[in-house]
Amino acid sequence: MKAAAVTAFALALCLPLAAWSAPPETGGVREEIRRDLEDARRDIRTDLAKARAELDTENLDVTNSLQANGDARRNRKAKTEPALPKAEITPQGDFLIEGEAVAIDAAQRRQLLGYRGMVIEVAKAGIDIGEVSALAAVDSVDRGVFSLMVGAMTGSLERRIERTVRNTVGPGVLLICDRMPALREAQQQLAGDLPAFRPYARLEARDAESCRNEVRREFAGR
Repeated sequence: MKAAAVTAFALALCLPLAAWSAPPETGGVREEIRRDLEDARRDIRTDLAKARAELDTENLDVTNSLQANGDARRNRKAKTEPALPKAEITPQGDFLIEGEAVAIDAAQRRQLLGYRGMVIEVAKAGIDIGEVSALAAVDSVDRGVFSLMVGAMTGSLERRIERTVRNTVGPGVLLICDRMPALREAQQQLAGDLPAFRPYARLEARDAESCRNEVRREFAGR
């Protein structure tokens, strides 16, 4: 967050001095910064729309199976285990291991497509949260040149952005945590019916609570 404030402040300082004295109707620094911020909003929307589209059209990598990274015990275990071969589910419901299709029947394909859809839904929810928070952060900066400078110098801009992120991101991520039991159930069902998928079904019953605890810890100090 601090880097965003410093960057914006530096941008203002680097503009020609003449721009500072330019009246609002002729443009000047305020107008230039507003254009830059609007470009940032457009780039955010464009990039994240592309990311959503890629989820629908590209293979879904399920190698790490949505594991909760904050689980220290599992992280230690993972360091001692050999890495799993790359596993993907295609938009057509094929299951690939290192690019090679695993033999499946029609029922397994439906299960793979169902699981893929659940994972993509969670991923898109994460993208939505990222878009909301990123746009809110840009809006927090877009308060005019003087308030931008004062905010960067006093830290109030940083605090405002952190507050925005906390209020928009935290609740959304907790909702994603709440989806993990259903994901684990689908994972276990697929692992039972498709043995080749079994090594990739690594969600545990406690992962939802671990996810919630990690989110609470992350935002507790903000």
